[in-house]
Amino acid sequence: MSRFSLIYLSSFFLLISFLSFLNILYSYYFNLYLNIDTYVYTLVISLIFSSIPLLKKKDDKKTSIYEKIITIVIGYFLIPAIISIPYFLSIYNISFLDCYFESISGFTSTGFTVFSNIKHLDQSLILWRSSSQWIGGLYFLFSIILLIDIFDKNLKNNVTDFLSFDSNEILKQSFKIITLYSLLTLFIFLTLKIINIRDFDAFNLALTLISSGGFLPVNDLDILINTEFKQIILSFLMLLSFFSLFLSFNLFYLKKRGLSVFTEDLYLLIYFLFLNIIFFIFFDNNDYSSIFLSISSSISNIGFSTKNTPANLYFIFLILVVIGGSFFSTSSGLRFIKIFSLIKFSINELLSHSRPRQVYLSKISFSKNYANQSDINKYFLSILIFVLSLFTVTILLTISNFNFDVSFKMGILTIMNTVNSSIFGLGDFYFLEASFFSKITLIIFMIIGRVELLTFLIIVKKFLFKS
Repeated sequence: MSRFSLIYLSSFFLLISFLSFLNILYSYYFNLYLNIDTYVYTLVISLIFSSIPLLKKKDDKKTSIYEKIITIVIGYFLIPAIISIPYFLSIYNISFLDCYFESISGFTSTGFTVFSNIKHLDQSLILWRSSSQWIGGLYFLFSIILLIDIFDKNLKNNVTDFLSFDSNEILKQSFKIITLYSLLTLFIFLTLKIINIRDFDAFNLALTLISSGGFLPVNDLDILINTEFKQIILSFLMLLSFFSLFLSFNLFYLKKRGLSVFTEDLYLLIYFLFLNIIFFIFFDNNDYSSIFLSISSSISNIGFSTKNTPANLYFIFLILVVIGGSFFSTSSGLRFIKIFSLIKFSINELLSHSRPRQVYLSKISFSKNYANQSDINKYFLSILIFVLSLFTVTILLTISNFNFDVSFKMGILTIMNTVNSSIFGLGDFYFLEASFFSKITLIIFMIIGRVELLTFLIIVKKFLFKS
């Protein structure tokens, strides 16, 4: 592994040590001494891992795209192992597999949990769960920057004017990401405080929402969001992980960058408005705030719901989860722009055969860019890999004694990194009771869902088609 890869991973170990230190201070301040030693051990171990690059000599060798991908995948397995230490050494007597499952679920911003009663947990451990999501969301965004060269031109234009990234540009964009990510987290926290949610719950919920995670600081969302007004505010806050992370930045520098950088966000806005109009017309709108929250929760791949959400709409919400939102956000999903581009391309192809004299352009509306053949191929392969992954995880969960309905829904939520809740008919599912094989399966596919599926094709191409 190159020194660059070690530095990349060690920066997140250093971040874990910083959050461990904050948990130590929090525990001392509120006299929460039961699990304080666990954060001390985590602090020491993460500092040791973060110092590893100092032992390797500096090299000028350029890091290949394959090594970058492997580095990111290793991080998704290794970093949660450090995050699992406070769970394993806590007073709650949890097996290592359950601890690792919980940390993977948090780091991938999925939200599956082995804890059935959150109110029995130490507050410092609740804060640690939420922090693991925040780190995971940041790791995902940094990973996109690291792998920017394999993505389409439209995505690159939303980030930078450069065709490719050197080390200086990576540092510049990384600094921009962590600044925006932190400021948006602060904005969510202050907004939740304004609607009268107590500091501890507001802070944990802010860490969850910005990372598109699924961990709650309480057992039920209704405890915190108990009015229609709060439901509406929470719904809009969840959209921050549906639109591009750079939306607020681009709005601030509108004159400099132009309207073309809002192409994907404009599509998402039209899509969001269309969904709400359809739901408002065809479904019961006497308590529309609950449906509005479920729509926002599904398209942002968070998965939260209240008890008033209609139980018969779970399949529609699952489809919204699969579609997802912006590419450059902390949500998952196939991404709306991919599906829209594929549909438009397919229609153009059909029309070009039926009316060969007519010219059909593949220009992306509201943009100067065109969807070229290579981008379309990438989109198609992403959907193909999703179908194959969903088929595989469904079969594996069915083999491990889940019924097919649960396996299919759980497979979608796992790959899309969305928490199980009542809007999907899985609100009463307990992962602590799942078998060893089931947990291993879910761990692997939570990571597969978080890593851009296309990257696995690149790895396969590297080792199977070396020529």
